[in-house]
Amino acid sequence: MIELKNISCFYGKNTVLENINLKIPNHLTILGVNGSGKSTLAKTICDLIDYDGEIFMDEVNLKKLSLKQKAKNISYIPTKLEVYDRFISVDEFVLLGRFSHKESFFSYTKQDEKIRDESIKLLNITHLKNHTLNSLSSGEQQLALIASALSQQSRTIIFDEPTANLDPKNSKIIANHIKELKQNHNIILITHDLHLAQYIDNEIAFIQDKRLLHFQNDFFKESNLFRLYGVKFDGVEPQYD
Repeated sequence: MIELKNISCFYGKNTVLENINLKIPNHLTILGVNGSGKSTLAKTICDLIDYDGEIFMDEVNLKKLSLKQKAKNISYIPTKLEVYDRFISVDEFVLLGRFSHKESFFSYTKQDEKIRDESIKLLNITHLKNHTLNSLSSGEQQLALIASALSQQSRTIIFDEPTANLDPKNSKIIANHIKELKQNHNIILITHDLHLAQYIDNEIAFIQDKRLLHFQNDFFKESNLFRLYGVKFDGVEPQYD
């Protein structure tokens, strides 16, 4: 269980999120218009940016957890792969996901390598294990990011716009993997894609005017979508005429 109490976030003097209260028992999709604060909320849950208020993981204040403890609880997959060494191989990159489990000053263990190999195999990218990250397509890079998160073995995985830079074929591949991961992980999804949100079938949190609206099962009603987005919809397709 992740619980947010009176969370507010700021960029300089600008308030992005204000007094957010939310309980996340397992899965959640976060929606909202551009600039509403979706990614800000995701990074806040991971303690990647400063915030006012409190966040609890299983009733333990997030601020009291060590970096390794946080990594074992939650992992964050950004929209785009950004690494310090783009010539690192997929094999090496995914193994870095085991860092929170590694003893200081010791090498990765055979067990770490086994978990790395299993994660790569699960994402069907074994044929890419010796390829450098900069040689991969956008879809392949996204799969490498997911494999790294899986090797981290955190209970909760946050996906920040996972299909934003992908073509329809790769978007479908990523969507299917996210859906499957719900069986063994808590999934928090940030997206603009209403088709993806509907397919993943989580509870919905919609950010509007710095605050959060929570929906359990009635989000995709056409009247509701029009009220939130200001555009008429046919199903989850916006109508522009």
